[in-house]
Amino acid sequence: MGCSGRLLGPVGGRRASLLLTMILFFTYFFYCLTGPCEPRPPAALPDGAGAAAGAAGSRRFPQAIIVGVKKGGTRALLEFLRAHPEVRALGAEPHFFDRCYEKGLRWYRSLMPRTMEGQITMEKTPSYFVTKEAPRRIYNMSRDTKLIVVVRNPVTRAISDYTQTLSKNPAIPSFQALAFKNVSTGLIDTTWSAVRIGIYAKHLDNWLRYFPLSKFLFVSGERLVSDPAGEMGRVQDFLGLRRAVTDQHFYFNETKGFPCLKKPEGGSRPRCLGKSKGRPHPKIDLRVVQRLQDFYRPFNMKFYQMTGQDFGWD
Repeated sequence: MGCSGRLLGPVGGRRASLLLTMILFFTYFFYCLTGPCEPRPPAALPDGAGAAAGAAGSRRFPQAIIVGVKKGGTRALLEFLRAHPEVRALGAEPHFFDRCYEKGLRWYRSLMPRTMEGQITMEKTPSYFVTKEAPRRIYNMSRDTKLIVVVRNPVTRAISDYTQTLSKNPAIPSFQALAFKNVSTGLIDTTWSAVRIGIYAKHLDNWLRYFPLSKFLFVSGERLVSDPAGEMGRVQDFLGLRRAVTDQHFYFNETKGFPCLKKPEGGSRPRCLGKSKGRPHPKIDLRVVQRLQDFYRPFNMKFYQMTGQDFGWD
């Protein structure tokens, strides 16, 4: 029944139906202007972020990389950094910029842990420091990357390097046989990687072609053992982090001979480096050690000048 009190005919029924449809359309249109009428699909996520990025964070290229050096203390530094709530670091060494570069940056980013806003992503591969192509490749990824180099007395480092190889292959020649081209003349074999890695000044020259010194932090492997909280303070400052890892986080493991992280709250045990770390070194003739110290001295002095730090190896 219409407003006139009589039944609507076929034409009137069609007009009423059209009027009702128009009223419903304009009502729907009005409310859609003032707010969403249906759930909107999520915004597109960056490549590799995944559907759950809003809750679990995103995969990003590392803002900082521990690039060296082998047997310098890089694993200890990485584990200490992973105790910081604002650091997310890849545990395994990806070897992207030296061995796997052909896999591409997308693959590299897919390896990274997810990070939330305010956290930084890190990785460590100590062989980068001695890889000629690594500085250019990292620069091409991001010229703002912060670079950390953990260095240690090159003689001690070479012996530690040899010790690791010896544990895997007991049949290798003696340290002396590998270190010298000619034992009688004392000519050092710089083609042996254990010796070559310790010529830090030469490798740094290559990096400074791409990155200014301000992008580097040189960490003392010796002080990382004797004063881990002090070195960690420098590292956290360099990374722009609050000093959350302090001396309260460490204890000295007498058996291994280096510091370990105390048991975290809710953790089952303290965090200490594995059995492969802290191996006893083989006994090396003191004359061999002295000859190596003499060999490295000029390179060490140049390295001190380049970095503005005296590491006290001489």
